[in-house]
Amino acid sequence: MKIGILGSGIVGQTLGAGLIKYGHQVKLGTRTPDDADVKKWLAATPGATAGTFAEAAKFGDLVILAAKGTVVESVINLAGKENLNGKALLDATNPIADAPPENGIVKYFTGPNESLGERVQALVPNAKVVKSFNSVGFGKMVNPHYEQGPPTMFLCGNDAQAKSQVVEIIRQFGWEPYDVGGIAAARALEPLCMLWLIPAFTKNQRTHAFKLLLK
Repeated sequence: MKIGILGSGIVGQTLGAGLIKYGHQVKLGTRTPDDADVKKWLAATPGATAGTFAEAAKFGDLVILAAKGTVVESVINLAGKENLNGKALLDATNPIADAPPENGIVKYFTGPNESLGERVQALVPNAKVVKSFNSVGFGKMVNPHYEQGPPTMFLCGNDAQAKSQVVEIIRQFGWEPYDVGGIAAARALEPLCMLWLIPAFTKNQRTHAFKLLLK
């Protein structure tokens, strides 16, 4: 697939490198395409390109939103909502507030009966938003290995075809996909990031992942 990534931080770079590994075409979208960190990543990731948010959104048949949660609306506006129409939009963001964690628990700027995933879908109603890749640290996003078997990557969204595209990536990256329903289920998925971060902040443990056990 041709995949545009909105966000040039460590999550966007990690997902982009993984996608290149599996033969996808990738354009990393950023506010500053000439940034030294972006150039360094391009040099280490042969075949990848970079451009503005709008250029990445136009480029992708599928687009990944990998920006900081607090700037999601700004990034989408810079990308151009019209450039996302009809496309699968993999939302890997979390609604983490600009406040320090308390006892390892980060604060969210969303309430208990809403999610950032739903806000994204409302911002781009003609895109097909799929929430996923938000419940694990970047170090384990691509081809994690655990003796207990592949971990579970949860996803949700309203469009079956868009979810099938995301499932393809999930499986390529060595995860076991589990579909929990429509985009409203992001209300349950986004707190998984909060749970994942507790041992990261309190025990400096960042190698864990979730696994759903089914009988």
